[in-house]
Amino acid sequence: MLKSLFNWKVLLNLVVAIGIFVGLVWVTFRWLEYHTNHGQEIPVPNVINKSVYDAVKILEDTGLEYEVDSAEYNPKYKPFQVLKMHPLSSSRVKPGSLVRIVVNPRTWAPITVPDVINKYSGLAFQRLDQVGLKIGDTIYEPSIQKDALLRVLYKGNAVNPGSRLPRFSIIDVVVGSGPMRNISIPNVVGLSVKEARAVIAKNLFEVGLIEHEDGSKDESDIIYYQDPASGDVRDQGMQIDLWASKRTPAELRAKVEQLNSIYRMKVDTSLPPVHYDEVPTSRPEPSYDPPAAAPVPKKEVPKHEPAKTEPAKTTNAATGTKPAGTVTEKPKTATTNNQSSGNKPATPASTTQQPAQKPKAKKVVVE
Repeated sequence: MLKSLFNWKVLLNLVVAIGIFVGLVWVTFRWLEYHTNHGQEIPVPNVINKSVYDAVKILEDTGLEYEVDSAEYNPKYKPFQVLKMHPLSSSRVKPGSLVRIVVNPRTWAPITVPDVINKYSGLAFQRLDQVGLKIGDTIYEPSIQKDALLRVLYKGNAVNPGSRLPRFSIIDVVVGSGPMRNISIPNVVGLSVKEARAVIAKNLFEVGLIEHEDGSKDESDIIYYQDPASGDVRDQGMQIDLWASKRTPAELRAKVEQLNSIYRMKVDTSLPPVHYDEVPTSRPEPSYDPPAAAPVPKKEVPKHEPAKTEPAKTTNAATGTKPAGTVTEKPKTATTNNQSSGNKPATPASTTQQPAQKPKAKKVVVE
């Protein structure tokens, strides 16, 4: 066994195999050194704050590969200005190595326009401001959707939701101001269904029910009847019902008369006009008399009785003396008694008279 192992043929094969292995390893390392430029390094040039065009030319002349990436736009720097690089300018790399540079973009990165169509204008403005769009002019347009955002305009063109615009772009918005009142309805009888749709939309109305005579939905059918009728006055957004047929309106007079009896109100002008009396909308206000004041009790003023005159005293004409036993009472006030003239004695007037007492009866004795 050992004798066969040390045979010269076996040893020769073993030496040849070892030589082949060593040769392959040597060739492999030599190839790697040549391919990877082992031991050869070059410095990375500084391209920061240069324009991207100048930076690319410098890297190509140095024998380095490059990769350009954009950062978030910064208005402090110029567009396409190199902000960062990797590896740094102080590094040494092999020829053909990759250098990554970060460039300031020309403007803000585009953003997606949110879906704010037909939304309340207050919420729509807030949403547009959140994504970075600035609102310029607000245009009000008649619409049944009052205070709703109808369209978004960018440089005069309508922008659909999902479109991409530069950040902080100035946009205009169209907001509904409410429906217009008392618009005359156009005449679409004799037009095709397609033409009638365009005329109705142009006059700010909407297409309602479309009834085709043959049950089809051919847009080329001719309109032979409409409700409301042309010339009537309606508000914006009202629906106009249409009846269409492949025949002309002249051929469908019987059908038109039948529809008139249903949708048109006939007014009999032979009857005299009806007069309506105006009824007061409010009841007359009742008049309230102030309550009568309670009578104030009057103070009783004592009546002043005229002083009674005593009967004339008889005197003795012969003697001229008063008769004896006569009791006389001097009157309170002087009076003039003219018996011959028959005048009544005057009653004295006094402002501060005491209440008169009933005089007691006096006895007059005449002898």
